[in-house]
Amino acid sequence: MAEFHQPLTPGQLLKRCDPAAFDFSTTDELAGLNLAIGQERALEALQFGLSIAQQGFNIFALGPAGLGKTSAIRDIISRESPGRQAPDDWCYVHNFAEPAKPRALRLPAGLGQRFAGDMNQLIEELITAIPAIFEREEYRARAEEIEEKAKDREATAVNELRSEARQQQVALIETPTGYAFAPINEKSEVLSPDDFHQLSEAQQLAIQAAIADFHERLQKLLRQFPAWRREARQALKALNRETAGFAIHHLIDELKARYAAVPDVDRHIDTVQQELIEHADEFLPKSENDVSVLLGQGSPSGQFLRYRVNLLVDHSANGGAPVVFETLPHHANLIGRIEHQAHMGTLITDFRMIRPGALHRANGGYLVLDARKLLTQPFAWDTLKRALQAGEIRIEPLERTLSLISTVSLEPQPIPLDIKVILTGDRILYYLLSQYDPEFLELFKVAADFEDTLDRDSEGSLLYARFIASVARGNGLRPLDRDAVIRVLEQSARQIEDAEKLGAHLRPMADLLKEADHCASQQGHATITRDDIQTAIDRQIRRASRIRDQVYQHIRRGTILIDTDGSATGQVNGLSVIQLGDYSFGQPSRITATTRLGGGKIIDIERETELGGAIHSKGVMILSAFLAGRYARIQPLSLSASLVFEQSYGEIEGDSASLAELCALLSSLSDLPVRQGLAVTGSVNQLGQVQPIGGVNEKIEGFFDICQAGGLTGHQGVIIPHANIPHLMLREDLVEQATAGHFHVHAVATVDEALALLLNTAAGKRDDTGEYPSGTINGRIEQRLREWAMLVMQMSHGEGNGVLD
Repeated sequence: MAEFHQPLTPGQLLKRCDPAAFDFSTTDELAGLNLAIGQERALEALQFGLSIAQQGFNIFALGPAGLGKTSAIRDIISRESPGRQAPDDWCYVHNFAEPAKPRALRLPAGLGQRFAGDMNQLIEELITAIPAIFEREEYRARAEEIEEKAKDREATAVNELRSEARQQQVALIETPTGYAFAPINEKSEVLSPDDFHQLSEAQQLAIQAAIADFHERLQKLLRQFPAWRREARQALKALNRETAGFAIHHLIDELKARYAAVPDVDRHIDTVQQELIEHADEFLPKSENDVSVLLGQGSPSGQFLRYRVNLLVDHSANGGAPVVFETLPHHANLIGRIEHQAHMGTLITDFRMIRPGALHRANGGYLVLDARKLLTQPFAWDTLKRALQAGEIRIEPLERTLSLISTVSLEPQPIPLDIKVILTGDRILYYLLSQYDPEFLELFKVAADFEDTLDRDSEGSLLYARFIASVARGNGLRPLDRDAVIRVLEQSARQIEDAEKLGAHLRPMADLLKEADHCASQQGHATITRDDIQTAIDRQIRRASRIRDQVYQHIRRGTILIDTDGSATGQVNGLSVIQLGDYSFGQPSRITATTRLGGGKIIDIERETELGGAIHSKGVMILSAFLAGRYARIQPLSLSASLVFEQSYGEIEGDSASLAELCALLSSLSDLPVRQGLAVTGSVNQLGQVQPIGGVNEKIEGFFDICQAGGLTGHQGVIIPHANIPHLMLREDLVEQATAGHFHVHAVATVDEALALLLNTAAGKRDDTGEYPSGTINGRIEQRLREWAMLVMQMSHGEGNGVLD
């Protein structure tokens, strides 16, 4: 009784575009368009997040990949960035007080590079100037004078002691090992031991006493020599400082005048001046045996590195706030790192080996990160949060952060952080972070939620045409003619399963245009035509459809049992969708049901074997509630039933087959055969209303392909929920067969409508007495259930024997 229900019209199966609505020949005639079409809500959020300067108002741009989030962010930032002042440069310099803690210097944009160059130039000039000034005669004379005075002072003191000793017939003699005292005669000749013993005992004692006294005085005198020599060295050092100052002061004064407006730099120059003066001797030539030369540190390039500047961030070339897109956001790439180099078997480092991270480069501007990449890098998420919360960038090796090592290394001075961070990622990442990370919403207060679709009205279609033109131009592709644009619009609506919407996904559309451009080049077309677009679509399907073709082959060969003609009781063709990567196809599945006298239990074999998912099990329970609500309001539901997906060996999930399962049950109960030329999809609620499902186009086309392979009879078709009509964007060949009456698509709103089509019998409605008409589907079912209820009552009163399951 298919006449009870008219199939859908071709216009309902495929919503075509009206060519008259597109007043252009090719996309060359269309003006360009921002790639973020239909994203007003997200763009407003981005604009707000970028303009507000309060802490914590960082941005999370959420939505699936391919929506053009990054392109939209890049476009907005490119307009915002030039209007902002370029941030300061940052340098690291040697900390002369604590070498392990390099100091950070902040300079206005562009001055960092100049300062580093000036310091290099200063050292190069001093390498020549200091040795030259120390080679002057004036310096040599004064240095020699200091040395001579020091020598004369020692010699005078020794000579005075020698004279006093001579007066008491004692000589002070210089030996290779030092000084010694010896007795002498009137002729100042040293007495031999024999001569000394010939002296009287009193003379011997007097000489020995004198020698002891002079020896003690000599020791006191010698103990004064180090202090005198230290005074001489201090005097010489003062002379060196004074002399070095003549070479250094005028150069330093020039630097100080140049950077007087930068207090930190001015103080650092003062410190450098003091260090240069104190260590001016380092600029003097070294002998070949000097230790620093032997260690390879005697050359100017390796000797004065502590006076140089490590330019960490240079904004001299920036015309505004920096914009950084970091594609590998691991710990070191975010906050920087300290490098090491091998030297004589050990690893050494200093302030010059400090390298910047993305936070340094983007400081004062914008940093864009992929949330998924950030979260998959060990500890990178915690590193970013710590920097944002502290408002500073602290360069610390990950192994030290985790307390894995305890070796002494550099601790660079932290740099203040002023940055706007924009994360991009899927919605699930945003919601998971919001739920499980209490700090997330404190740091990322602005959510820019990108739309997946835009309305497919006249305005939206024209915008989409300009969108296509922009993508084609941006990728250097041929222009599209009007029919090609229309075909792309129709394909976009199909991909999102909504005839009244267009997909906002940039990536799949751009890939389609690129492949169509390749097809056009092979055909020698100057523009991309509709045939080129269709060829590209067919090739994409061809490359991905190996599994689909194998499944359909098994059905044609009878390995997978699917009937497309005839009728059978308790047997319905259900429809499912198989997703393989970005390709999906519909597959019919045989659903069977058996019913018998019982205690009201419906056995879901899939659930009993743990192959049914939670949603599928929920759907089967709804069937039980529907049967009880319709047929067992005043009597017990005295049946037992079983449902199964035949030849199913994997997990079954979803409720889109619940309508087919219910129809199989009701067919078995009514003992009416089901038309096997029809397939069914849709979910059902307790009230018997049919609800929409996903993948409707693939399901219809899957059954159509099976029917067409076996030969279309004109009685075949698919039953879908009425609510799915706006989602239909079926293939042209299917629509042609439907137009010719060889295949039908029926849309139903209730279970009764589906039953009438499948069982070729009126479903029936309750009359004024509350009874279903005899001979209708519902009448037959209610009559059978009433009979079974009577049997149960008889058995319960001992009038029969049986076991109810």
